[in-house]
Amino acid sequence: MSTPHRPFVPPDLKMSEFTVRAVVLGLVMTVILGAANAYLGLRAGMTIAATYPAAVISMAVLRLLKGSILEENIARTVGSIGESVAAGAIFTIPAFVISKAWPSFDFGTAYWKSTVLMLLGGGLGILFVTLLRRVMVEDPDLPFPESVAASEIHKAGQRGADAAKLLFINMGLGSVIYLLGEMKLFSASNAFLVPIGQLGKSFVRLGGPVTTPVPVGAMSQFSAPAISPAYIGVGYIIGPRLAALNFSGGVVAWGLLVPLLIYFLGPQLAGQVAPNADGSLPWAALATRVWFAIVRPIAVGGMLVGACYTLFRMRTSLALGMKRAVADLKKAGGTGEATNRTEIDLNAKVVFGGLGAVLVCMIVLYYYFTGTLPGALTAAIVMMILGFFFAAVSGNLVGMIGSSNNPISGLTLATVIIAALLMVAIGVKGITGVAAVLGVAAVVCVSSAVSGEMLQDLKVGHILGGTPRSMQLGDFLGVFVASIALYFPLLLLHQGNINEGGIGFGDPKLSAPQAGLMASLSQGIVGGEMAWPLVIVGIMMGLALIMVQVKSPMLFSVGMYLPLETTFAIFIGGVFRWITDSIRDRQDFNDAQKARIENAGVLTASGLIAGEALMGLVKAGFSFAGKPLPEIFQTPPWFMAVLAFLVLAVIVIRTPLSRAGSPDEPAPPVAIM
Repeated sequence: MSTPHRPFVPPDLKMSEFTVRAVVLGLVMTVILGAANAYLGLRAGMTIAATYPAAVISMAVLRLLKGSILEENIARTVGSIGESVAAGAIFTIPAFVISKAWPSFDFGTAYWKSTVLMLLGGGLGILFVTLLRRVMVEDPDLPFPESVAASEIHKAGQRGADAAKLLFINMGLGSVIYLLGEMKLFSASNAFLVPIGQLGKSFVRLGGPVTTPVPVGAMSQFSAPAISPAYIGVGYIIGPRLAALNFSGGVVAWGLLVPLLIYFLGPQLAGQVAPNADGSLPWAALATRVWFAIVRPIAVGGMLVGACYTLFRMRTSLALGMKRAVADLKKAGGTGEATNRTEIDLNAKVVFGGLGAVLVCMIVLYYYFTGTLPGALTAAIVMMILGFFFAAVSGNLVGMIGSSNNPISGLTLATVIIAALLMVAIGVKGITGVAAVLGVAAVVCVSSAVSGEMLQDLKVGHILGGTPRSMQLGDFLGVFVASIALYFPLLLLHQGNINEGGIGFGDPKLSAPQAGLMASLSQGIVGGEMAWPLVIVGIMMGLALIMVQVKSPMLFSVGMYLPLETTFAIFIGGVFRWITDSIRDRQDFNDAQKARIENAGVLTASGLIAGEALMGLVKAGFSFAGKPLPEIFQTPPWFMAVLAFLVLAVIVIRTPLSRAGSPDEPAPPVAIM
């Protein structure tokens, strides 16, 4: 017979919980962590789980203010929800611009649409999880690994201030290093052309009637790793194996495909770029054009297979999630009827009334997108059905493997395909059909991300003894603030990139790979604008990767889609993690010391990521305002770049090892990102 659950704070104990200071701290964190993840996701195609940093910060700050553990729980809950809104937003909202479903991303055109999509998706996720909370958080078959770790962080109590100090210090270091690179104390980006042999020579005709023979060999543009605290931090967190897999995609793109295409297609491709003043070919522009126009559509096909393969590998969990979704809904009739504080949810009438209001709002919004009532009704109904099932599936996956491994992009991909086929079936085509498909995808994506994150936090509250209704209200506030705020970092990054000579979303420096995939699929199925031959090549490549048992075809394909300097820097971060782990394993450390080293490493990397992300938004703000940062050097000396790189190496390797502590200290909870 199982032992009854006993929360850390007994239900009959009165303790401050839903306080102004806890909610305000959570709202500040939800904007900061959401903006940081938006920056990271658009540039590197990855996000970091916010539960752990939010737990550390909330505990440290509220300890200083003599706050209670339940206040910490509320602050962490509200603070982490912005990351999930950001994850859902960056996977879909840039796709409206990339696909040209929205003519621009300026305030008047895009703000209210983006905000409404995030609000409806976030609200939908909260309402669905409220219906399913009781059954899922008490399910003995769902271990909730990240929730257990976060609850242990709160219980650890006194170690919180030291952990937060480490996080904030590295945020400062990440900010300073990134800012110095942008001010050209050193060159953060170093690309160079490499001739890949001279197996033969062909000649290209330049300059109209004047024949100027120019030799064309196999040529590619390579890059040194970007000196980026964020990319190094990402590589450290995901580890050497996944970082190497991501980098291998970049090596195949720039070391195999680009030089081969230039060698065989040089004469035809050269006519598409303007020659230099001396008549020579602009090899860098040519290499970039080949990568952008040919290699990236191949990568889209690989990402498509990778997302489907991820869902296939999780087919048992997905089927179980679908089955539980129906069963859990039948058991959820008592929502809001409990008298025990730790079992009180939002009232069932409020939940179902909210779902009805969301459905009406979605019909109105989709009517605006499609201009037809049948299309709007179809899109809204599809969104509600998929939103519920994917919310349940997302919650179950989080319960089994944690939110860091939740395949949100795969679930969204399935939504895009289903919605696109339905739009074609009812005759909604062209750009209006693309907008409707992406509108469905945006709501479902945000809903699924919020559902997983919220259920993870509710499990932490279940362990600690928090009040579910207070957490649900806090998440509504967090989603509202994140939704009205996250457009602005997206705008800063998009417009700042344009002001620096880029094209905004989809530019090599602002790749947004998942959004690019969603845009390509919706355009291809509904708008008929996909480069299918190249996508099919990518699909064949993805199938080959599965057959040779590559762990993540999606990560490999994302590596092809991203600039080489990005994947190279992430790989170096993974190498730094390998060095740290190797030194740790050679030392005579016990399990408690190894756990402290691992925690310190995750906090150090998270701080570097957040520091660069926040300073990157500041820099984008200056670009947006037309006021570029001052430059220290016009041409920074190469040794300054080497020095900056060594500083980052010392930070991410030495800092965790120096935190091993005494063998007699108890083991801390292990951070799961």
